[in-house]
Amino acid sequence: MKQQDRLLEIIRLLKAEYPISRTALNYAAPWQLLIATILSAQCTDKRVNIVTEKLFRKYQSLEDIAGADIAELEQDIKSTGFYRQKAKNILNGSKTLLNDFEGVVPHSMEELITLPGVARKTANVVLSSAYGITEGIAVDTHVKRLSFRLGLTEHTNPNKIEQDLMELAPREEWNDLSMRLILHGRNVCNARKPKHDNCILEHLCQRKGIE
Repeated sequence: MKQQDRLLEIIRLLKAEYPISRTALNYAAPWQLLIATILSAQCTDKRVNIVTEKLFRKYQSLEDIAGADIAELEQDIKSTGFYRQKAKNILNGSKTLLNDFEGVVPHSMEELITLPGVARKTANVVLSSAYGITEGIAVDTHVKRLSFRLGLTEHTNPNKIEQDLMELAPREEWNDLSMRLILHGRNVCNARKPKHDNCILEHLCQRKGIE
């Protein structure tokens, strides 16, 4: 089976297994999703949702969070890890949104990645989930791991993995493919002990990097 045909079959099976695909991060406005996605780096979505539930009650607008005391903000998000850099990025990013974008989270990849702490993965999540815009494929740790194990890429760099997946998958599948790979990575194909017996993709998996 050709690599592209194999991916199309993977997409079909993932659709059947996970008919609803959306980000697990809770948010009520694009700026909240942006902050939640920044916090999700090296942290679980479950933990981020616990933190942002309190955070967004405390800071109810972009202006509120742009005016936050950085030491206090660090304590508010401490449990997400790497909190000093995240707090700096959130604070500076919020100010940039207010000063340069009239308080509106940009609708383009080019503008989003100019914000502190925002690379393509974060930008893809915001564009797809907040605006329904397809620019690429968000590659987090789950997508990175599964793409390699399934033999869809030889790369470990997220940007190169994204390019490989974009070449293989139809554009209309890009957003949902990322979300479904994430779901499958959490539920079945975890990092330490993948559940081969419960995997709908077992017969298509090349098991690269698995002993």
